[in-house]
Amino acid sequence: MSVAPKSIAAPDQVAVRRALLSVSDKTGLIDLAAALAARGVELISTGGTAKAIAAAGLAVKDVSDVTGFPEIMDGRVKTLHPGVHGGLLGIRDDEGHAAAMAEHGIGAIDLLVVNLYPFQETVAKTSDWATAIENIDIGGPAMIRAAAKNHAYVAVVVDPAQYADVMAAIEAGDGTTTLRLRKKLALAAYGRTATYDAAVSNWLADQLGEPNPRYRAIGGELVEVMRYGENPHQLAAFYRTGEKRFGVTTATQLQGKTLSYNNINDTDAAYELVAEFDPKRTAAVAIIKHANPCGVAEAKTLKDAYLKALACDPVSAFGGIVALNRTLDAEAAEEIVKIFTEVIIAPDATDEAKAIVAAKKNLRLLLAGGLPKPAEMGLTVKTVAGGFLAQTRDYGTVDDIDLEVKTRRQPTGGEEKDMAFAFRVVKHVKSNAIVFVKDGATVGIGAGQMSRVDSARIAVSKATEAAKAAGLDRPLTEGSVAASDAFFPFADGLETIVAAGATAVIQPGGSMRDNEVIEAADKAGIAMAFTGMRHFRH
Repeated sequence: MSVAPKSIAAPDQVAVRRALLSVSDKTGLIDLAAALAARGVELISTGGTAKAIAAAGLAVKDVSDVTGFPEIMDGRVKTLHPGVHGGLLGIRDDEGHAAAMAEHGIGAIDLLVVNLYPFQETVAKTSDWATAIENIDIGGPAMIRAAAKNHAYVAVVVDPAQYADVMAAIEAGDGTTTLRLRKKLALAAYGRTATYDAAVSNWLADQLGEPNPRYRAIGGELVEVMRYGENPHQLAAFYRTGEKRFGVTTATQLQGKTLSYNNINDTDAAYELVAEFDPKRTAAVAIIKHANPCGVAEAKTLKDAYLKALACDPVSAFGGIVALNRTLDAEAAEEIVKIFTEVIIAPDATDEAKAIVAAKKNLRLLLAGGLPKPAEMGLTVKTVAGGFLAQTRDYGTVDDIDLEVKTRRQPTGGEEKDMAFAFRVVKHVKSNAIVFVKDGATVGIGAGQMSRVDSARIAVSKATEAAKAAGLDRPLTEGSVAASDAFFPFADGLETIVAAGATAVIQPGGSMRDNEVIEAADKAGIAMAFTGMRHFRH
């Protein structure tokens, strides 16, 4: 049922005489409470918050003294009472509201300070259902929403990071808050509760194995306002969700300029790719440009892996992103800084490597603290007009696939190894994608074309250019293996790959013309294996 709006103009300034503080995160609490008390503000509080304020020698009234009702049900019910919500929701200048407040002894609450139970932190640490449920805050969001709705009279603070600015505003206003401040605080408050509820909802969906809930909420916390987005005329910001996945959001930036929108997008792509390679098995390096790899390689050392990756496309690598699956060491750092590089991201770095990179003051060095797990499910989201598409992350890996050889010739051991390598990489190349690999390194990459044949031709062209740059008279694709992210609809794409000198191919299969493609492979005398798994990436 809709309610007719009150036609009462909100006052610009409201004096803060009474504040309710109830926080899970006690950071900055005592300083805030002391500053409010120094201005003569009456403090009301709950449970552990009240004890902390009292222990600091400040006068504080327990919320049960306000409601006339004790906390019950292990603290589940303490602020859900008219004595609290009436004080938050009452329209001070409405005669009816004022009369009701007076009749029932409800005092106005001018400032609400609440931060919520640490639900996201809890579920990141434990899988215990009961523990997670007990960390779903009920009273906090209810009070926050009430105060935000009544921002005409009430200021609501939901984050310790806001304390200093809010107190500065109150001091500047001689003990009052302005309507503009209260509106901005209400905006933050509703964003906070929406993000919190999104975390709970998505956790429940995961726990229940429900991939497509009727309502899907996505929430995030602002990390940084960017100078611009993909292009200078676009506004942009970087937000952090509650997903605990190593990458840009977990990384510490040791040096260099602030990351741009494109930097973050490309760095994420690079780190997700290099994580496909188990650091316990091999050192791996990925060089990314515009979210596509221009070189990927594995070797015994990061230095050798980097040099092999660079050789694939040294022109495109200029100004790229370099991702490593192991701790950055001095030998690798010395090679990487020889050309202009935008970002280096690794799980960690040695002191010697940090010192080498430090000489390039504009080069960003990010230490992520770990590697993301390629096979770990998660949610990816893409906006469309009027909505968004949500899907699980492409968590399929070549390690989970039993290759089905379809040709008369079986792949050699070396070819099988390179085929697996190529399929790890092609997963991270924009479709249509073709990747040539030889001896644990990409030697040609074709990405993002409308025709798979064109992608193959571009990969061959890149390989030919790289060979010339290396002083070779033959394309690097000779004796290589090739991977396709999806099936070949016709034999022409395969024939382009064979003409480039590839001796083995790995592809998903599943085309109506698979038999024609297999016949072409047999005619050429190459080995070809099907994975049954497609890796479109758009």
